[in-house]
Amino acid sequence: MREYLLQLLESGGELSIQSIVLRLAASAVVAAFIFLSYGISHVGSIYSRKFNVSLAALTMITTTVMIVIGNNIALSLGMVGALSIVRFRTAIKDSRDTIYIFWAIVVGICCGSGDYIIAGIGSAFVFVILLVFGRIRNDNRLLLILRCARTDEQKIEGLIFQYFNRKAMLRSKNTTPESVEFIYELPSKYLYQAEKEGKESITSIVYKTGSVEYFNIVVQSDDISG
Repeated sequence: MREYLLQLLESGGELSIQSIVLRLAASAVVAAFIFLSYGISHVGSIYSRKFNVSLAALTMITTTVMIVIGNNIALSLGMVGALSIVRFRTAIKDSRDTIYIFWAIVVGICCGSGDYIIAGIGSAFVFVILLVFGRIRNDNRLLLILRCARTDEQKIEGLIFQYFNRKAMLRSKNTTPESVEFIYELPSKYLYQAEKEGKESITSIVYKTGSVEYFNIVVQSDDISG
C-alpha cells in the first residue's frame, strides 16, 4: 500500500510540444475574448488598460501552471503550498473586476487541463451576460451637507423638501446651541431634473437665506475603491 501511494505521488504525465502549444493557443484566444469583454463593459474613467492586460496575462499564467502540474499529485500539492503564501492587496475599483479575475483563472484551469469546450462555452455565456448587464451603472446618490444658524433650521428644512419635491431624505442632523448641520441623501437624477426644469440652483437658493456657513454636494458611489 505504501509503495502504491509513493508511486502515485511520483507519477506524472508528459505532454507533447503540440499539446502544450495547443493549450496555450486556446488560452490566448479566450484571453483575447476576456480582454475585449472588459474593454466593452468598462467604458469611461473606470477602465484600466493595465488591469485588462493583467487579466490576459493571468489567463496564460494559470494555463502554464496547470500544464506544469499535470497529473502529478506531489507537484500539485507543492504548488498549492507555494501559492498559499502570496497575499494580494490590490484595490478593486469595481465589483465586476472580481468577476473578471475569477473568469481568467477558470479559463486558465480549463485550458491547462485540456477542457477547451468548457472554456469556450462558459466564456461565451459569461461574455453575453456581461455584455447585456455590464453597462448598467449605479444611480449615484448625492449627499447634501450644509450648516446654518439654528434660527433658520425650519426654514432650511422646508426649502430643501420643497425644492426636491420631498425626495430628499434626511440622514443626519447635528446641532449645537448656535448652529445645525444637515446631511440629506438624494438620487442624482433629481438634481439634474431640477436643473432641466430651469429652476434656480439649490446652492444659490440656500445661500440667499444669509445664515449658511457652508453647503457641500458629495457624490456617493457603490463602487469599491481602496
